Amino acid sequence: MTQRFSGTDRYIATDDLMMAVNAAVTLGRPLLIKGEPGTGKTQLAQEIARSLERPLYEWHIKSTSKAQQGLYEYDAVSRLRDSQLGEARVHDIANYIVKGKLWEAFESQVQPVLLIDEIDKADIEFPNDLLRELDRMEFYVYETRELVTARYRPIMLITSNNEKELPDAFLRRCFFHYIRFPDESTMRAIVQVHFPGLKRELLAEALRTFYEVRETPGLRKKPSTSELLDWIKLLLAEDIDPAVLRANDERKALPALHGALLKNEQDVHLFEQLVFLHRRAR
Repeated sequence: MTQRFSGTDRYIATDDLMMAVNAAVTLGRPLLIKGEPGTGKTQLAQEIARSLERPLYEWHIKSTSKAQQGLYEYDAVSRLRDSQLGEARVHDIANYIVKGKLWEAFESQVQPVLLIDEIDKADIEFPNDLLRELDRMEFYVYETRELVTARYRPIMLITSNNEKELPDAFLRRCFFHYIRFPDESTMRAIVQVHFPGLKRELLAEALRTFYEVRETPGLRKKPSTSELLDWIKLLLAEDIDPAVLRANDERKALPALHGALLKNEQDVHLFEQLVFLHRRAR
């Protein structure tokens, strides 16, 4: 019987997320995960592999990535160089076939976890170029006339930050889940996993300030979970008193060490203006 994913000691998964992971595994379909940056989409694949004790293959997509690179690449330049040097290995073209992450996952001796991370960064045709391989779990290597077939269908996670729409034909082949931004109680549990000894007063003030910043209307980039964790780490390193976060200092509109939460000058300026207007109105 296939093991079921139920979160880990360092990854707080909601019931909906655990259900989505297990549904995708049962169906044998890729799990397409969307959500704000910093909500743990990439880490989810790592924790599934850790929880189920499976090997993990990670393919991090760039704007220049091509679907073929996930299968294999033929290194013609190296072969030409070796032929000029008189190398004996030049006579076997297989020496110049570079395996991609899908090929590596297909060869796994046990069912692996395969992460295709941030698929929306690539060209719009990228997902369509993988349809046949995802359906049949096989591909053909023309240079060596070899058919590569997966030993086991990988547990496949595909993440997207919604930078561009994905093709309908691709979406039909996936089980979809959107990771909602954690509410305060879930976020409290996440923080306590990373900082188990955090004092209750500091946690309360940090969360209050964090959600106050996130809810500021007009922010270009709202702080994410990972940025909250970085900020709390800094608060602890600098031994910031919770009273400093709670203090209502008219001369200081920004929270302590705000550079961990606000990542561009427009958001810093906007936050200062809104706090100033709020204080004037009181």
